[in-house]
Amino acid sequence: MEKISNQDKSQILIDALPYIQKYSNKIVVIKYGGNAMTNKELKDAVMTDIVLLSLVGIKVVLVHGGGPEISDMLRKLNIESRFINGLRYTDEATVDVVKMVLSGKVNKELVQLLAQHKGSAVGLCGIDGEMLVAEKKTTEDGQDLGWVGEITEVNTKPILDAISNGNIPVIATVATDKEGNTYNINADTAAARIAAELGAENLILMTDIAGLLRDKDDPSTLIPAVNVSEVPYLKMQGIISGGMIPKIDCCVEAVRRGVNKTVIIDGRVPHSILIEILSNEGIGTQFT
Repeated sequence: MEKISNQDKSQILIDALPYIQKYSNKIVVIKYGGNAMTNKELKDAVMTDIVLLSLVGIKVVLVHGGGPEISDMLRKLNIESRFINGLRYTDEATVDVVKMVLSGKVNKELVQLLAQHKGSAVGLCGIDGEMLVAEKKTTEDGQDLGWVGEITEVNTKPILDAISNGNIPVIATVATDKEGNTYNINADTAAARIAAELGAENLILMTDIAGLLRDKDDPSTLIPAVNVSEVPYLKMQGIISGGMIPKIDCCVEAVRRGVNKTVIIDGRVPHSILIEILSNEGIGTQFT
């Protein structure tokens, strides 16, 4: 790798300055998942990006899932993983595993990792301070999903308290209801609602694809920007289909609820978060 001259380094910082100023003191919500969560080098790149952003005065909130880890633990416990329309069916035994793995294992590992990169982070889950209140969710055709929840309320106080104490909130997406039941919440959905309630400047969803593609098999057909009003037409054309539908619905919901912009970025690209926030080109597909 060729060495960057000091002149080039200073130019990089100067080019980043307007973006640092734009986002300074603003909230950015990052939904962390996919390959970037399982590959060690990518994981380190994400943690470095988050720490750097928080040190230049950007308030980063990290929201995470942990599907592969949950499936892994269920396998070890001989509990079958079942999916209905892409959502995990969550019975009594599964919801206990979800709570344990997300809040206990994945969440604390991320907090630890941020600390190793000299970041100050605090781990939270949606049950803390009744941050995420939910009710039972069913599929569009009325199928029961077990303990899968739909968020009805977001209490931002635990998140804002963490930020005002100089910490990066790391949020596991489990929720509670008024009766004290625990629900499994889709991490994209949770991130979108949290971003909206916090009045975030930007919501970034990390995925394992380049963004929204006109032809799903051709990365060169990336659509860099989409107005939310175009989404129904893109669905009709079949450009938005399959697993992209719920992701993009989350982006649309966040924008409609007042988030300035939402972006789907490729988590397989090292430092994709910095490229998105601190450059003019950005990366992935943005929704406004």
